[in-house]
Amino acid sequence: MKKIINNKDNIVDDMLSGYIKANSDRVKFSSVSKRIILRKQPKNTNKTAILIGNGSGHEPIAMGWVGEGLLDANVVGDIFAAPSGDLIFEGIEVFKENSGTILLISNHAGDVMNGEMAIELAKEDNIDADLLLMYDDIASAPKGDEDQRRGGAGTTFIYKILGALSETGENKETLLSLGKSVRDQTRTLSIAVASGVSPISGEKIFQLDDDEVFIGMGVHGESGYGRQKISSSKKIIKFMMDKIFDDFKYKSGDVVIPFINGSGATTLMELLIVYNDVENYLAKYKIKCFKPLINEYITTQESAGFSISLLNSTEQMRKLWISQSSAPYFHL
Repeated sequence: MKKIINNKDNIVDDMLSGYIKANSDRVKFSSVSKRIILRKQPKNTNKTAILIGNGSGHEPIAMGWVGEGLLDANVVGDIFAAPSGDLIFEGIEVFKENSGTILLISNHAGDVMNGEMAIELAKEDNIDADLLLMYDDIASAPKGDEDQRRGGAGTTFIYKILGALSETGENKETLLSLGKSVRDQTRTLSIAVASGVSPISGEKIFQLDDDEVFIGMGVHGESGYGRQKISSSKKIIKFMMDKIFDDFKYKSGDVVIPFINGSGATTLMELLIVYNDVENYLAKYKIKCFKPLINEYITTQESAGFSISLLNSTEQMRKLWISQSSAPYFHL
């Protein structure tokens, strides 16, 4: 393993310190914890706050997406580990004077357990906070069991669209309703090409032969559709898009927002080839693409691979998607 670090026990805190110093005009630490990243310019208290708790090792999400028009806070856990319920509650407490707070939680066991605990603590303290559970990975549960699916890269649509709408002063209930609608219109499927290495253990996160890919693997090596021999981008994309189309009923004239996310060591060259094949596939069904997001945003160290996320969008969603944000690492 080759990692440019200091003491492995301080990886997360060293990283966050560097991030805050590099972006001090836009983000800051909370006064109660250096594991809570906030916007430098706080949101007006008559607006609903949007925050997320997630483990480290997947940067730039979610610390890089704290900013006006996106997230108000990120509560940061250890490498590949959810932040504690108590720490998430401390993040929620920052916004106790706001008209409401929404905690976004990706559907992974530890995240859900600790997020639910934080919401319970908030309600005991008479803080108006709700949890929005996010899921979109079609390989993790069959059609009809969508609420059992993992959260994947498609959760990005919820972050951005809710963050933008919250800036307009919409109430919490309206935001939650739109968040659920975005979630229900999103599908994601991933492919792993090579494993990253845990910066803590020095071990590969999963094993793949040099001539293999794994369709549907989760960010930590969770199961999906299975292994197959590597082939051309067109063949891989057809396989993946066929799976997505089997899961969601698209129709001619739909407008989708695509997100092609690299896993950490996938080149922009590859991601753009993938996007070209995705758009060509959609064009055959007369489905239009709107302002795609293409780059490495949700990573697992230097894992190689990518995911395809599609949001079957409304005009309101598209308008909010392209609205401006000050988040340091979100660039359309």
